[in-house]
Formats: sequence, structure tokens, C-alpha cells
Amino acid sequence: MKEIYLVRHGESEGNAGTHYQNEFTPLTELGRAQAAQMAERAARLKPEALLASTMIRAQQTAEIISDRIGLPVESSELFVERRRPTEQIDRPKDDPLVRAAEEAIMQSSSIPGMRFSDEENFDDLNVRTASALTFLENHPKDKILVVTHGVFLRNIVAQVVFGEQLTGKDCGHILEAFIASNTGLTVLQFDPTNRKPWRLLTWNDHAHLG
Repeated sequence: MKEIYLVRHGESEGNAGTHYQNEFTPLTELGRAQAAQMAERAARLKPEALLASTMIRAQQTAEIISDRIGLPVESSELFVERRRPTEQIDRPKDDPLVRAAEEAIMQSSSIPGMRFSDEENFDDLNVRTASALTFLENHPKDKILVVTHGVFLRNIVAQVVFGEQLTGKDCGHILEAFIASNTGLTVLQFDPTNRKPWRLLTWNDHAHLG
């Protein structure tokens, strides 16, 4: 049986700012402090492996955790954030065209194969999420901490809950209703002897932030 500790990265300059971020957006000072608080909690959880998205904000969070718990960071593109369309990257979040793009993406997610532009659509994201879960199932360690991102984390949870029946509409409900705090902790359990092997134990626990 495995326990997977999913952690959203600390606050980034994109989270705190007015523009959609790119893969190189770093943590804020607050984000680094949040990561340090998460590192103390990770020390009590005693994971056996530490994985992280290759994006800078996740790498910086994982490095702070790594320094505290003494595990090397295993980097994987499987856990990066959902790729936004070019029309949104580094653009103001309140730009009418950017907001229209977001609305179009959300509406098209319920239509198989649809995409607004060059973004990672629901089908792409669902395939990558399944690959990420399979990767965790086959990882040699049983207690794994993964530093990832808000949208991708929620997509993982959606797939754990709905399985192969997950639709874009279902995923949209999860994205809108489930809040993922910076360094919030979500715990999954994988037990291949259960009829439904993946289970959600904890969602977005951020007690370590006070």
C-alpha cells in the first residue's frame, strides 16, 4: 500500500501578481516561507521519496523541503501545471481577451477533442494524469511526496474520484469547487487489493501555515 503526499508549490510571483505566469516564475518571499513551513511538516511525515514538477516554483519549493528532510529531488514533467494557451501567458489576468479565452477553454472542456488554441486540453490533461498515477503506482517507494500545481493537483483528485468515467464537465466542477492553497497537503492512498485502488484521504490540509 502506498501513501502519496501531494503538495502545491509555495506562493509564486504569478499567484501574487496580475499576470498569468510562465514556467520560469519564481516563488515570492512568502512562498519560500510557506515552503519552509511545509518542510517542517514533511520531516514529520517521513516520505521515502521526493518528486517535483520541473517548473521553477515547484523546484524551489522542493529544494527547500529537500534541504530539511535530506532526500534528493526527483524531477518529472508528468507533474507540471496545465499548459495554458499562448494567448494567456504573461498577459494580465483581467485582460478581456484573456478572460474570454479562459471562458472558452472551460466551455470546450466538456466537448471531446476540442481546444481553444495551443493549450493542453482536457483530453491531453487526462492522459497525462493517468500516466502520473501509473508512475506513482510503479515507483519503488511507498511514501512519496510530490510538489506539483493547483490545477494539475485537482485533476489528479478528479481522476481518483471518477476514474475512467471522468468527463470534462466533472473535472470543471472539481476545478471550481475545490480550493488548493499554496503548500496545501493532499493525501492519496493506493491499495491494489481494493476494488477501487486509489482513494482520497486528505484534501488541502494547510494547518502548518498556522
